[in-house]
Amino acid sequence: MGFLLRWLFAFLLLSATFNPTQWNYVKWAEANFSAQMPLAVLLGLLLLVGYIIYLRATLRSIGHFGMLLVLAVVGALLWVLYDWGWLMLENTTQNTWIGILALSAVLGIGLSWSHVRRKLSGQADMDDVDE
Repeated sequence: MGFLLRWLFAFLLLSATFNPTQWNYVKWAEANFSAQMPLAVLLGLLLLVGYIIYLRATLRSIGHFGMLLVLAVVGALLWVLYDWGWLMLENTTQNTWIGILALSAVLGIGLSWSHVRRKLSGQADMDDVDE
């Protein structure tokens, strides 16, 4: 359940920032920046804090190579689904959502990896040890 919550929050962070609908920060800020600049800056900074938390934890747990490996696995999965005819890539809206799902999977796995590693190996990361 922990991984699903971490993945869900990563998905919400990414989709709140940008998605193919009109309900996202990028489109809202473009339309309202001059009229509501303080709110746009505040919301942008809150999103930035979320990205810093996720990216820092992901880089510390799986690193750049791990991020590329997870993206490669997701890409290979998408390739298989496309090859079997289960996935069509002509729809740009669908492609954007697939990209958000792929990136949120990387961030969710990155944030959860220390917990998974500890359960599988019985070893705690140095940052996890309580004093």
